[in-house]
Amino acid sequence: MRNKTKLAGAIAVLLSLHLAVFLAQFLAPCDPAEQNRDSPFAPPSRLHLVDVRGRFHLRPFVYRWVESPGDFHQYDEVRDREYPLRFLVRGPQYRFAGMIRSNLHLFGVDAPAQIFLAGADGYGRDQFSRILYGGQLSLAAGLLAAAASLFLGLLVGCISGFYGGWIDESAMRLVELFLVLPWLYLLLAVRSFLPLRLSAAQTFLLLVTVIGTIGWARPARLIRGVVLSARERTYVTASRGFGASDYYILRRHVLPETLAVLLTQAALLIPQYVVAEVTLSFLGLGLSEPAPSWGGLLANLQQYNVLVSYWWMFAPALALVILSLGYLKVANVVHECLQSGSV
Repeated sequence: MRNKTKLAGAIAVLLSLHLAVFLAQFLAPCDPAEQNRDSPFAPPSRLHLVDVRGRFHLRPFVYRWVESPGDFHQYDEVRDREYPLRFLVRGPQYRFAGMIRSNLHLFGVDAPAQIFLAGADGYGRDQFSRILYGGQLSLAAGLLAAAASLFLGLLVGCISGFYGGWIDESAMRLVELFLVLPWLYLLLAVRSFLPLRLSAAQTFLLLVTVIGTIGWARPARLIRGVVLSARERTYVTASRGFGASDYYILRRHVLPETLAVLLTQAALLIPQYVVAEVTLSFLGLGLSEPAPSWGGLLANLQQYNVLVSYWWMFAPALALVILSLGYLKVANVVHECLQSGSV
C-alpha cells in the first residue's frame, strides 16, 4: 500500500509536468520568440490582491515593470494602473499539435503590461513560455531516445538470451564494449564530428539517433538475463512440445516477463537522455536559437553577470530536477515492488 501511494504521487507529478509541456501553446501567455527590448532581464511579475489605495481585489493583478533610471536592468513597478489577470484570452496564434490553429491562451494581461511568471531573458522574452516550449523539445528527445534504446535492448537481449550459443557470445561482447565506454564523452565526440549547420528538425532527429543508439547495452544485458530464466520455465518447454514456434513463445511467454525491467529502465533512461540533450544544447552542440530547449535556456548562465545577478534564469534547471526526481522515484518504487514480488 505504501509503495502504491509513493508511485501514485510520483506519477501525478510527472503527468502534471508532461501535461503542462504538452499544452505549452495554450498555457504560455507569450510567443517564446517574441522580444521586448524594453524589458531585458525583467524579474518575475508580482501578483497582487491589494492595490496602493488599500483596496482588495478578487482578481489578481500586476503592475507594469519599468526600468529604473540610471540602474542597469533594475526595475520598478509603475503603480498608476492595475492590470488584472484575465483567463481564456486571445493572444499570439499557434498550431496545437501542429494541426489546429488557435490564438486562445489560458491567461494574460492587457497591453502594455506583460506578465513574466518566471522573469525575462536578455531579449525580454518570457521565460515561462520558453520553458514550456523548450520542454517539448527536451522531453520529446528523451522519450524518443529512450524508446530507441529500449527497442534495441529488447531486440538484442531477446535474441541473445533465447537462442544462446555464438549469437549470445557475440552480442554480450558488444554489450560489454558499450558498457565500458564513457557514454557522455562518446556522445560529445560523436556529435562534434557531425555537421553543425543543420536545421532544427535535422538536429533534433540527429540528437535522438545519437543518444538512443549509445545507451542500449544495459537494457539488453538485463533483458537477456530475464529471457535466459524465462526460456527454462515448464510452460515454455510444454509449448515447445506442442510445436509452438519461436515467435509464438517469445510473444506469448517470454516478452511479458521483460515488462517490469523495461518499465524500470524507461524510468531511468528518460531523465538521463533529457540531461544528455540539455548538456549538448548547453555546450552548443544541440538545438540552438531560435528553437528553445532547456539546454539552450541554461546556456545563458555561461555569462557570469547572468549567473550571479538573475536567479530566475535557473528556472529550467528546476524543471529538470523535478523531472529527474520524479522518474527516479518511479524507478525506485518499481524496483521495490519487484523485490517484494508485488509486480
